[in-house]
Amino acid sequence: MEGKAWKFGDHIDTDLIIAARYLNTSEPEELAKHIMEDADPDFVSKMQVGDIIVAGENFGCGSSREHAPIALKVAGISAIIAPTFARIFYRNSFNMGLPIFELPEASEIAEGDSVRIDMDSGEIINQTDGKRYKFTPIPAFMQELVDAGGLIAYAQQEISEAKDE
Repeated sequence: MEGKAWKFGDHIDTDLIIAARYLNTSEPEELAKHIMEDADPDFVSKMQVGDIIVAGENFGCGSSREHAPIALKVAGISAIIAPTFARIFYRNSFNMGLPIFELPEASEIAEGDSVRIDMDSGEIINQTDGKRYKFTPIPAFMQELVDAGGLIAYAQQEISEAKDE
C-alpha cells in the first residue's frame, strides 16, 4: 500500500468519519461521498484512491456502526495509521477489509508525506523523509480477513473451498 498521508487528530469519532445525517442510506458509494466532511469539508475532493489517513489516539471512537469503515474503504482510503483505535472500530475495519495499523509514532508523519506500508517486513516507510517504523503486528486471522476483502468475502471463500473438498 502506498499513498499520500492525510492527518487528523486525536479522538476522531465515527460521527466525524461519516456524519449521522447520512445514515439514512446504507449504500456504500453514497456514504463514501461524505467521509470526514465535518472535519474537512473538502476532504473527498482532495484525496485520491490509495491515500492513507494518519490520525492520533483513539481513532474511530463513538458508536459501533459499521458505516464508518465501509465508507472509508469504498472512498478509496487504503489504510489508516494511528497510535490506538477504538476496539469496535478496530474489529469492524478488519471485518470490512480495511487495513489499520497501530503505530505509536504516527504523529511523526506529516500531512502530504508519501507513505508506504510493507506488510512483508512489518514496516511503515515515510518516503518523504526516509524514516521507517515497525507497526504493531496484525493477528494472522485479521490479515486473512483483509486479504479476502472482509469477513463476508472470507466466509464465502471458506464455503467455496469446503464444497471443493
